[in-house]
Amino acid sequence: MTRRYSRITGTGSYLPPRRLTNADLVAELALNGVESSDDWIVERTGIRSRHFAAADVGSSDLGTQAARNALQAAGVEAKDIDLIIVATSTPDMVFPSTACIIQHKLGASGGAAFDVQAVCSGFVYALAIADSMIQTGAASKALVIGAEVFSRILDFKDRTTCVLFGDGAGAVVLEASDKPGILASDLHADGKHVGILCVPGNVSGGQILGDPLLKMDGQAVFKLAVGVLEEAARATLAKANLTEADIDWLIPHQANIRIMQSTARRLKLSMDQVVVTVDQHGNTPAASIPLALDSAVRSGKVKAGETLMLEGVGGGFTWGAVLLTL
Repeated sequence: MTRRYSRITGTGSYLPPRRLTNADLVAELALNGVESSDDWIVERTGIRSRHFAAADVGSSDLGTQAARNALQAAGVEAKDIDLIIVATSTPDMVFPSTACIIQHKLGASGGAAFDVQAVCSGFVYALAIADSMIQTGAASKALVIGAEVFSRILDFKDRTTCVLFGDGAGAVVLEASDKPGILASDLHADGKHVGILCVPGNVSGGQILGDPLLKMDGQAVFKLAVGVLEEAARATLAKANLTEADIDWLIPHQANIRIMQSTARRLKLSMDQVVVTVDQHGNTPAASIPLALDSAVRSGKVKAGETLMLEGVGGGFTWGAVLLTL
């Protein structure tokens, strides 16, 4: 019997129209008495601009647009999709899932639809889950989406975090195939690190319990991220019986240029082999990998037949990698 695989057949992304350069954001922060500068932000993060969604735009709106672009690229109609997985930390509602809302907006009812919450690793988690469901025959055509409106949970009095994040969405169509596409994946989490990156609040009795704004220990995150990203990449390569020399492109979570540079060095990859969009998009948690992937595909940088390593690390603490042939 022919083995069943999954392959990415289309990519898509969407950024809200409002683009803020570092100078724009610094001017807004100054109104709140918060000091920062373009040089300070670029030196520490590599970020030069980000996009913020309008007040009436949610993750489902961004995700729907990215999904439509991916469907068009794949030549697939929404009605043929039998699985939608949305990775997000900023859902439209407590419930139902953002995936169900996007499913309705696309007119793709009938198949399974659910959200995955693994913060910045969310897209890698969602892609690995969709791959497994397609391999087992539980789905044939899937939409895997990362969508975030992180501007809603930022503390604009904390210059160490509010300059880092942006809003956006990215998506891929994943289809059953008799040819290998996704080659291997590796997922992990360690809950003892919950406190170094979190939003410690929730809704209770119609009130916000705790603090609904993002908190991060940047140094602790950096130290942990660099180590686990290398480990996940090497474990994924081992599962596929490949080495770092087989990687054509590294498409990491776009959190911080320093983390990306360190990961590339450890994997003996040139920065010319790393897809970088953090300078233009900022950190768009679960959306950052599919945004970067779509940008690279549409620009012609990444081509069919090449081998890509996708990897992310995020609050939880979660991390993981997916190796695939496009």
